[in-house]
Amino acid sequence: MAAKVYDMTYEGIKKLQEELEKRKTVVAADVAERLKEARSLGDLSENSEYDDAKNAQAENEHRIMEIENILKNAQVIDEDDISKTRVTLGALVKIRDEETLEEQNYVLVGNKEEDIFNNRISSESPVGAAIVGKKKGEIVDVRTPAGILRYKIVKISKPG
Repeated sequence: MAAKVYDMTYEGIKKLQEELEKRKTVVAADVAERLKEARSLGDLSENSEYDDAKNAQAENEHRIMEIENILKNAQVIDEDDISKTRVTLGALVKIRDEETLEEQNYVLVGNKEEDIFNNRISSESPVGAAIVGKKKGEIVDVRTPAGILRYKIVKISKPG
């Protein structure tokens, strides 16, 4: 079975590389220190500090493997492939809520670099899936648990 390819922006790949480096150095050293301290407390069979440190070590190692897999299978979204006329991965899109007239800018990204707090929405999210391939001026309906939301695509551009 072929590995899944992750479409990512250069910025998203760089962010994952930085997280990987931090997890391999800083986080791993912190966990090793916690394990050392927990071992010094004696009996490991009833040592919650040791159990917590072992869990933290396992979580860190799992995330390291996950990041390495993503980076191994990452495909950079070429800036030349970002359209200014249609919504594509990597595009900066301004949308307007047709009910409140509130406007919001989003960069459309793959699901591995989604970060709603930094206005980066996944192409697999309800809003992202609704706007992919659409043109400026088009209105899309987005089905949410709260009902149907209607957005107009105000502007499409390249980020940065």
